[in-house]
Amino acid sequence: MQTLYRNIRIVDDTQDFIGCVLVENSIITQVAKSIDEPAYDIIPTYGLYNSNLIVRDFTGEGVVLMPAFTDLHSHFRDPGFTYKEDLQTGCEAAINGGYTAVNLMPNTNPVCSSLKQAREIEKRTKENSEITVNQTLSMTKDLKGVDIEHLKSLPKKEILFVTDDGNGVQDEELMREIFGLCKEKNISIMSHAEDARYSHTDMRQAENEMTARDIRIFENVSMMHSREDHNGSPIEGHLHFCHVSTKEAIEMITNAQKKGLNVTCEVTPHHIFATDEEANHYRVNPPLRTQDDIDALIKAIQHGNVFAIATDHAPHSVEDKEKGAPGMICLELAFPLCYTKLVKGGFLKLSQLVKLLSTNPSEMMKLNKGKIAKGMNAEFVIAELNQKYKIDTSTMASKSKNTPFNGVEVFGKIVETIM
Repeated sequence: MQTLYRNIRIVDDTQDFIGCVLVENSIITQVAKSIDEPAYDIIPTYGLYNSNLIVRDFTGEGVVLMPAFTDLHSHFRDPGFTYKEDLQTGCEAAINGGYTAVNLMPNTNPVCSSLKQAREIEKRTKENSEITVNQTLSMTKDLKGVDIEHLKSLPKKEILFVTDDGNGVQDEELMREIFGLCKEKNISIMSHAEDARYSHTDMRQAENEMTARDIRIFENVSMMHSREDHNGSPIEGHLHFCHVSTKEAIEMITNAQKKGLNVTCEVTPHHIFATDEEANHYRVNPPLRTQDDIDALIKAIQHGNVFAIATDHAPHSVEDKEKGAPGMICLELAFPLCYTKLVKGGFLKLSQLVKLLSTNPSEMMKLNKGKIAKGMNAEFVIAELNQKYKIDTSTMASKSKNTPFNGVEVFGKIVETIM
């Protein structure tokens, strides 16, 4: 089967033009300003006919075709907390938001601390959805910050990421050992930077102290005697910081990158869209910050120091939020929040936003998507950029509705996600 998308604005990280895309058997075969329709079969009496072609014409102003998004940081709460979200509703929320790939955190019940558990989650997802789901493993068994025997037994290249998301590893020597193990096994570390000594008194210091510590350990491990894999390629390790929120933390990460360290980071849509006061002190972890912090994050995005925008989609029930559970849903809000703030706000081009939402995170997850180019998977999102509307949580697919942005006016409505 072939599908021709014609006369539509095409945007990815390297191009922005009105043109056409031809897809055959789920793979992009042509991208150009104009594409001739594939040859028709000639059928006697009926003339020209092609049962193997769908042509979609677009003429609406503001309609754009982009590569579907990839989220590096989501919580689907399955297993153990499925009253908040489950694999099916999480995937539906992702699709509604333009995402066809997500990376799930391990803080479920039971905690995902084994390769067998991760593969089971991925298998269950495939039975219910066509989107790609990667399951991360906890750095310490059951997120208790003590036992890492499960990491020692992991084969190389079987797991992309490990993280103690929600906790962070507090023991410095243990974290040093984890860095060394992951360097050997080519596993990326996703750091939830929070020093628990300050969590109840100063969340800014908690993030900053742990960011500094992890960079210092990573640099020390990276400077150890040179190692190569069996192909002769250097093994350098990779440290990725989740949901960076302070101006001090992003400055430390930028300085580490200037030193040549393989350090990347993500920011969330909510940490750049609103200050703590503007969001009426809505509780998330890390907290929403000040305008100075937002300015620093946006500057880092503009300079290429931020690798991705990730949602940290964190669904909770009404009762759990009333009890103080931190987090908000974001998969269905990420694009309009970011488009409104960053593109309509004049900070980024749309192609730069696509790089942060799709190209870079798809590359980190080793997926054949994130660009609109020949040979790439035909995973697209169509959005109406000029449509101004109010966020309405009642229309969302997520099982939870916890967000401070219900009723907020935004631009950039996702109208279709295509796989």
